[in-house]
Amino acid sequence: MRKLFQKIVAFDRVLIDRLRRYSPLVLRLALGIVFIWFGALKVAGVSPVNELVQSTVWWLPPGMSVLVLGVVEIAIGIGLIFRLVPRLVLLLFTLQMLGTFLAFFVVPGQMFEGNLLRLTVLGEFVVKNLVLLAAGLSVAASLPKLEETQKV
Repeated sequence: MRKLFQKIVAFDRVLIDRLRRYSPLVLRLALGIVFIWFGALKVAGVSPVNELVQSTVWWLPPGMSVLVLGVVEIAIGIGLIFRLVPRLVLLLFTLQMLGTFLAFFVVPGQMFEGNLLRLTVLGEFVVKNLVLLAAGLSVAASLPKLEETQKV
């Protein structure tokens, strides 16, 4: 029984080491793919949230708000996948993610069904961005500190 436990512990050690090493990469690539995909749908004019975006980003002309957001999302996705200016990309990512929650304040009638606990499908779509935001923060936490990247 002791040998079995030792094998489990050894396997666990290897598995956790590999997960710590590769999870930030996998998470960054997955976020990049999602952002390119969602952005491309907006640029193509076929996103299921086009109307929501137009209602929420009321200060831009309707067609322009969806297009601009789509281009920004594609840029974020490309930046995430290819690690281009990661701090700037993650700042844009965070601002875009936080911006999605404007819908709860600008068009609450599209987010809730009668009370604050009953979300519409659009409300659920926006709330899931909490998970994407947390994933982006995890990717940001995996970046080396600036002082670690500077050779003194």
